[in-house]
Amino acid sequence: MLRLFATLIVGALLATSTFAQETKRSITNIAGDVYRFQNKFHFNIFVVTPQGVVVTDPINKEAAEWLKAEIGKITDQPIKYLIYSHSHGDHASGGAVFTDTAEVVAHKNAPEAIDGVTPKTRFDDNHTIEIGGKTVELTYLGKGHGDDLIAMVVRPENVAFAVDAVSVNRLPFRDFPRADIGGIINQIKTVEGLDFDILAPGHGAMGVKADATAHREYVEKLMALVKAGLKGGKSVDDLVTELTLDEYADWGSFKNFREPNIRGMARWLKQSGGN
Repeated sequence: MLRLFATLIVGALLATSTFAQETKRSITNIAGDVYRFQNKFHFNIFVVTPQGVVVTDPINKEAAEWLKAEIGKITDQPIKYLIYSHSHGDHASGGAVFTDTAEVVAHKNAPEAIDGVTPKTRFDDNHTIEIGGKTVELTYLGKGHGDDLIAMVVRPENVAFAVDAVSVNRLPFRDFPRADIGGIINQIKTVEGLDFDILAPGHGAMGVKADATAHREYVEKLMALVKAGLKGGKSVDDLVTELTLDEYADWGSFKNFREPNIRGMARWLKQSGGN
């Protein structure tokens, strides 16, 4: 009986785990033929056309396999392009799932191979893909969050896909790991300079161009406050206590990332000589 009970418990836990994982994967229509795919805390977009499908970040092998199967339920057209927003592993793993039919596109600064996949098409500042009445405009954002980050705008839907450097009403990730924060500000400014209506970030809620501006203004305000505090002789611990940033209390990840944001900004200012 004990063994039977244990078996039932384990089975229930596995079923619950599988269900929870499945509920974190979803596809929603953004506008027209542009869709957004969620895999837990990561998002990509894909575009369906009569001449084939354009897919962005594969995220990981399991996510890519799930997405490929779901796209097959939407259209019988093959996946013609796989576009990497950048080469970081949490967005760019698993691309081999699509390479049986897809041409792989990445910025020229991306590694020679990304999780075993070698991009066929590389570009410098801008690149345009035209397929099935859709135009996908790719723009290099410069160095900041990595050095191969690009943004994409799909037309005629005017949907922008921008990853990691910008989000909607959500604090930047932890302590800005391995990032050039000054560069991130410039990356966001480049996104702001693009012509689009809908912003689909790689994490969190969707928004509009004004949300990219609000994100930049948060980073700039945080930089100014931390810089002033350090110049005034404050310790980083003092700043963590004093900089409550209450006006952003309703933003996503505020409780978890407020303190790391302050510490990461202080570290970057000291390392870059900006303090």
